[in-house]
Amino acid sequence: MMVNETLARYSDWTYGAAVVIYVFAMVFALIEQAYTKPRRVRAEARQLATVGGPAVVETPKVPVGRPERGRADRIGRMGASLLILGVLLHFMSIVLRGVATERPPWGNMYEYMTLVTFVAMATWVVLMRKFPVRRVSAFVLLPVVILMFLGGTVLYANAAPVVPALQSYWMVVHVTAAASASGLFLVPGVASILYLVRTKYDKDDGKFTRIGPRLPEADVLDRLAYRTTIIAFPVFTFGVICGAIWAESAWGRFWGWDPKETVAFVAWVVYAAYLHSRATAGWRGRRAALINILGFAGTVFNLFFVNLVSTGLHSYAGVS
Repeated sequence: MMVNETLARYSDWTYGAAVVIYVFAMVFALIEQAYTKPRRVRAEARQLATVGGPAVVETPKVPVGRPERGRADRIGRMGASLLILGVLLHFMSIVLRGVATERPPWGNMYEYMTLVTFVAMATWVVLMRKFPVRRVSAFVLLPVVILMFLGGTVLYANAAPVVPALQSYWMVVHVTAAASASGLFLVPGVASILYLVRTKYDKDDGKFTRIGPRLPEADVLDRLAYRTTIIAFPVFTFGVICGAIWAESAWGRFWGWDPKETVAFVAWVVYAAYLHSRATAGWRGRRAALINILGFAGTVFNLFFVNLVSTGLHSYAGVS
């Protein structure tokens, strides 16, 4: 199998361009958040005179200071446009890599990371149209930019054919589902962390952090995390099942407690507990967010630890 070096080079260039565009989009999102003024509460005292009685002072709270929609909104729209441009370049880098190698372009850690971050960004673009969360895009872009920087430097692998063990149609099904689920899980993981910050601010009457009032309402973050996890969990489950079938075909057993299999199973149990607790026990808020963050931590641990530290049947990092 020959590799088209020209297309592979174009893929690397579009990948780097996507990272740069994401950085600029993150800066614009931070500027938008800085210029967006939260709603404040001002106490206005009114002295009411009662007939034949003492004066009564009332201090009703009225909202003042509506969010600025001029400059902040323009900057936010520019940042969103850059984000969409970055997603398009990101997608182009994946397509060019696949055409250059004549195979699914996720046969090593660099390519796998590219797919994970692309799914995360594409998901965020969709969610920005469904929820009022555009101004916190920087918090999703930050881990994506870090992962893409690591992927393009430490984890980078030249375009080449995959090892014989991965030359199977199951790689298309299993790896695509696993990478897509990981990218989807990144979004509710970040949303749950922001939820904890927002609820801490609300609980402490604004004394916790200055960033608290600039975040979306806690209910918005909670619903975003829950609905995204509902979509990601079946995809993850499908990937695990396909992996078991592929393992039986390749290694003669469905399950062998390989490090990646074990950690993936633990993450699956955590996410199942999160969804089950929300559906049956009515767990919402802080406890549910902590479970979601724990599941996301397991996903990240599985992504790096198994491929870069541990030794197992799934160690196809492509990193020397």
